[in-house]
Amino acid sequence: MPQRIILTVTNDLVYDQRMQRICGSLSRAGYEVWLVGRLRPQSPTLAPADWRQVRLRCYFESGKLFYLEYNLRLLFFLLTHSFAAASAVDLDTLLPCFVAARLKRKPCLYDAHEYFTEVPEVVRRPLVKKIWEWLARLLIPRVDAAYTVGEGLGKLLSQRYGKPFAIVRNVPEKEQGGDRKVAQSHSRTVLYQGALNEGRGLEQAIEAMQYLPDVSLWLAGEGDLSDSLRQLSRRLGLEDRVHFLGFVRPDELKKLTLQATIGLNLLENKGLSYYYSLANKAFDYIRAGVPSIHMDFPEYRVLNDQYDVFELLDELTPYTIFTTIQRLLSDSVVYQRLQTNCGKAGEILTWEREESILLRIYSDLLG
Repeated sequence: MPQRIILTVTNDLVYDQRMQRICGSLSRAGYEVWLVGRLRPQSPTLAPADWRQVRLRCYFESGKLFYLEYNLRLLFFLLTHSFAAASAVDLDTLLPCFVAARLKRKPCLYDAHEYFTEVPEVVRRPLVKKIWEWLARLLIPRVDAAYTVGEGLGKLLSQRYGKPFAIVRNVPEKEQGGDRKVAQSHSRTVLYQGALNEGRGLEQAIEAMQYLPDVSLWLAGEGDLSDSLRQLSRRLGLEDRVHFLGFVRPDELKKLTLQATIGLNLLENKGLSYYYSLANKAFDYIRAGVPSIHMDFPEYRVLNDQYDVFELLDELTPYTIFTTIQRLLSDSVVYQRLQTNCGKAGEILTWEREESILLRIYSDLLG
């Protein structure tokens, strides 16, 4: 019988590209993989997968009561199902994974997609931050293995919690590329893919569109700021050029990215999680051959020094966004250089290279 690995998240599974890659790799390696997430009222139907997908239904949708309810439901699920290892994806599922794994005398892994106690939503709430930090200090040093998405974040977490963190970057599969000729019919489209949440530079990006009358902005995702960003777009009279695409499934998002001229990944320095982030969208833009704009934060600086595929901003303002987009659209030499470099880097930065690290982590624990 194959060894069963249960991986746990708090999202509804449909749009999580990183977990789909991880589950696919573990499944192909011969493990029986279960991915456990959350069922929301608006959750779409799950696509077929080579691993089992389980979604827990909760009464509460957000806030402290949601986390309490979800953790209790997840703990009950883990206690009533056998597994060879439990993997908590981020701090908000670590407690039930750790408790269930210890009671069953099985290994517990921690997959840090971000520095959870340093995201803006937590940083600006001192009491909430204190609670999550206490939990992190209690549990992270005691897990059996830990990994995260970037070198800078890994070093930071290792220093903070005294636990070595392996690095498994969230890069796309090699076959994710496509025909860049598709993009020629959308010659002035700027794409943002990801959550519409605090600290993502989305307000500034929308305001920058006032000065780019022949450019469209596509926002692929939803989040806490969905309503306020739509209101901002209407207030500025930009409804015809700022398009809210809602949640987009990963396979459709790949096609959408191929149609973009420029990609956006703009983060405010509102905590160490964003400052040391290495977002999967950065690699998705590279793989699609789309020059993109990022903040001049450590991980993006390292990547750009190596591959020369980004434009980096020193400050996040509508003016800097506007001038950078305008320069990329007007300077064909710069644009072509970045696009060519994206093509070269995309052949190197592939999930097929990263998954060997992932599989070694699990094989070391499970034999």
